[in-house]
Amino acid sequence: MKSQWFSFIISLHMNKKQVVPYEVKKNSKKIQIRQMFDGISTQYDMINRIISGGVDVKWRKNVVALLVPKKPQKILDVATGTGDLAVALAKTKATEIVGIDISKGMLDVGKKKIKKSQWHKKIKMEIGDSEKISYPANYFDAVTVAFGVRNFENLDKGLLEIQRVLRPGGDLIILETAVPQKIILRKFYNFYTHFIIPFIGWVFSNDKYAYQYLSDSANAFPFGKAFNNILAKNGFIEIEDIPQSLGVASIYRAKKPNQ
Repeated sequence: MKSQWFSFIISLHMNKKQVVPYEVKKNSKKIQIRQMFDGISTQYDMINRIISGGVDVKWRKNVVALLVPKKPQKILDVATGTGDLAVALAKTKATEIVGIDISKGMLDVGKKKIKKSQWHKKIKMEIGDSEKISYPANYFDAVTVAFGVRNFENLDKGLLEIQRVLRPGGDLIILETAVPQKIILRKFYNFYTHFIIPFIGWVFSNDKYAYQYLSDSANAFPFGKAFNNILAKNGFIEIEDIPQSLGVASIYRAKKPNQ
């Protein structure tokens, strides 16, 4: 009975109308996401620090801390954006870190950042699609995604593709926004994400729709047990969600089964 209930909840999520940046455009979500991030790429890091108060840096450090004991040699960072997590992952001492993203604008910013770092020889930034990753099966020891899965056009397809490139027993670590469950905090969170974040984005970027989309997509995306069940449905095991900062974000960790 419990599994049927979870399947029902997941089906409701998958049948909901997609949240896209530009409702008036007829382009696919993937194209709209690429256009949106290309447009805000030069302001993205600055606005992120303002919106989060810098706490997103700590969340990324927590992702890295989960991987350090695993000693992965090859790591893929999907939806790498400007490469903040890819750079942080260098502390795992991996020999190869690949960041992929569909936005050339975000990658260009990231490449400049990496060029200035001491890790420029081990980190590669490449145009890449989460639903069609250009690496062979079982290639990576670990895959990470920070604030990117809610932008996948087809969530199941993206997760299955991630599983394909992971080696058996490999680790998937996802950092994503969540909605706090304590009533007072949730009310503040809703006010902040619906009004303050879009206003900050409108002030500092050239795209008044981009941060409205980022806010709406964060509120619409399944989190906690709902996302755990989506990971399970797509074949991952040993799934755990770890709330961050009173539940405004979560880190999900899972494994590809040994074959």
